[in-house]
Amino acid sequence: MGVHGLTTYVESNRNFLQDVRFRDSRLVIDGCSLYFRLYFHHGLDQQHGGDYDAFACLLTQFLSALEACNIQPYVVLDGGMDPSDKKFATLRQRLQSKIREADCISHGRNGSVLPILIGKVFIQVLAQRGIPLIQCPAEADWEIACLARHWNCPVLTNDSDFYIFDLPAGYLPLRFFQWSNLNGKASQRYIPSRCYITNNLCRWFGGMNRELLPLCAVIIGNDYGAPKEAETLIAHIDVSTLGRGNARGRGRAPASRIECLLIWLSSFPSVTEALAEVSRLIDGEAGAGKRGQKGGLSSQLWAAMQEYNIKAHSSLASWFSGGALPPREKASGLAQLPECLSLAAAQGQLPPLALNAFVMQRALLSPQVENSKLASSHCSSRAIRQAVYGILLHKAPNTASQGQGTGAQVQMQGVRGGRGRGRGRGQEGLNEGAAIKHIAKGAPVQSHGFSSSVFVEEYDRLDLNLKTNQVEAIIPRNQIHLHGLSQASAAVRLGVLLEVLGVKQSALAPVPLHLQLAVAVTGFWVREAIPTPSQPMLQALVLGMIYGELASNNQPGATRRTPVALQLNWAAEGSVLSALDRQRVRPGERRGVDLGAAHCFSQWQSCLWSALCLNQLLLMPLPEPNVSWLFSGTLVHGLLKCQKAGWPVDSLLPGGSLSGQLCSCLLNAVRDCSFKANPSCLGSGKKKRGRGRRRGGRGQPRGGGRVSEEINNRFALLMSEEESDD
Repeated sequence: MGVHGLTTYVESNRNFLQDVRFRDSRLVIDGCSLYFRLYFHHGLDQQHGGDYDAFACLLTQFLSALEACNIQPYVVLDGGMDPSDKKFATLRQRLQSKIREADCISHGRNGSVLPILIGKVFIQVLAQRGIPLIQCPAEADWEIACLARHWNCPVLTNDSDFYIFDLPAGYLPLRFFQWSNLNGKASQRYIPSRCYITNNLCRWFGGMNRELLPLCAVIIGNDYGAPKEAETLIAHIDVSTLGRGNARGRGRAPASRIECLLIWLSSFPSVTEALAEVSRLIDGEAGAGKRGQKGGLSSQLWAAMQEYNIKAHSSLASWFSGGALPPREKASGLAQLPECLSLAAAQGQLPPLALNAFVMQRALLSPQVENSKLASSHCSSRAIRQAVYGILLHKAPNTASQGQGTGAQVQMQGVRGGRGRGRGRGQEGLNEGAAIKHIAKGAPVQSHGFSSSVFVEEYDRLDLNLKTNQVEAIIPRNQIHLHGLSQASAAVRLGVLLEVLGVKQSALAPVPLHLQLAVAVTGFWVREAIPTPSQPMLQALVLGMIYGELASNNQPGATRRTPVALQLNWAAEGSVLSALDRQRVRPGERRGVDLGAAHCFSQWQSCLWSALCLNQLLLMPLPEPNVSWLFSGTLVHGLLKCQKAGWPVDSLLPGGSLSGQLCSCLLNAVRDCSFKANPSCLGSGKKKRGRGRRRGGRGQPRGGGRVSEEINNRFALLMSEEESDD
């Protein structure tokens, strides 16, 4: 949430915050606020798709600073959307704003767009460091406040709602948390910070009742909006406050609407009296301020205030002490998930994409910095998300009349894009105006072979506008279903993952296990991206992975992971690592960006983002790659620029080196993965540019026709050097 204008008001008055030396304490951290603050405040790359390695390094330094001061962090993350939809209008507005900002960034102007894999990197780093975390079913503010009150410890966030919550140990705004400036002796290190407690604010307004602060928040308006009569009320308050001579304003006119409202509220001993006055001013009846009255402004305000009514006991405490799922988690819309997935969701191992699709049949696709004149980068990964939706929402035949979700069990027959009315510019799917109806939740599910379908409402970019698409949930060919996941063998679940990605397991055999998912995704991307990725783009992407392998294996205490067949000589790779790192796009060179490359790499990120979700839903048949070492935007764009300038790949990777061997291994595997393994089960939906026809016809054998010719030609030049070396 967030109260409009409250942060500016509070932080402009030093009397509301006190200096503290923070150490030796628990600390409840708003995870989403933290990763936003770290990424944007430290000026990390946005134009080129993000520098995940730099972010991971920064987060590691932050956690080390806490450890040095004996601060025990407990991270709480937002999950899916609020099922009440109270905040949905705000979410749509933000998404539309981010589309515009991404376009500004792509043209060298200012904006703030978070790279789409930052949340995954954040969770992976916390897991590597052993930091306890929980992902809430929906927004986490209330749970964070309850936990901080239960433990009597402060909250670290950037959310202005925490100026309203009554927290005994206070709120530490991230802006004032100087974690990079440790002070004190070695055994008594502390972080200089500033702390807010509600008593300070209330004391400034003559000992105002703290219970009136939530009323201030809901009148001013937060992310859930404000009642439409609130503006009229504020106008009345302005007049009445100034008319009384501003007795509580310490002899000056109110500096803002918030201050005016606080002065007015401070004249009431309790919420009851304040709401009665609201009714007198707006509802026109002196006695109409009863809390139970329907329709009046006072009753609307009272209901909205309950969002700030926190409990002295937190259900999250049991999670952090023993791993027990909180009761609220069990009572949410996620209660219908199998226990293994409920646990994964709480651990942050089932992302909001899946939670929103399951509970709301809705998905918000985060904008990326790309070419806004082309179809959204998320179009390339739609087939993967359709499989996610199919597993979540279709039911097994013997449970067809029970529980949540609707639609028939249907064979995976390819992306439905292109059928019906065209989207233009390659954007498949059915438009908001198409004559497709949502199937009501809970309706009987028809058995396999019937025509009923389930759709998820995706919110994505079309040009510079937010567009709604009805995307069909498609069950994989073997009809694996949600409640059968825990009984399915690892081999079956792996088969589903590879089927969706269109990859044969044999193609991945030479690849290190921790890179197999990334290679499979890259093969999928080569096949599905529009425009088709060029040879230098693919080589730059793979070289970025090589850099990540070298860098991660050279970290202090790293466990080195390489194929058995490769000859290990890590000391000799230092020069390769340095040579690759020198190709980065440096801060002074970030004015312009290659939009074609940015768009293509954004499609790869979308494919990886969707595939990570599918892999998690399938209970990890493949290990997750370490995303922080998998892609660095400034490095990959720099390597592409280097190739365009005429530098061949082997000039960066000396013959016979480990990095050269691994590069050949990955490029060969990507080539093999780019051939569709099951053309009849998961058609790409990608159109031949300039030919107006589908690619990958149903039942077309591998290696036949124009499809194979196109793919073989695409890789002929790419692989010629490696094959000649062999």
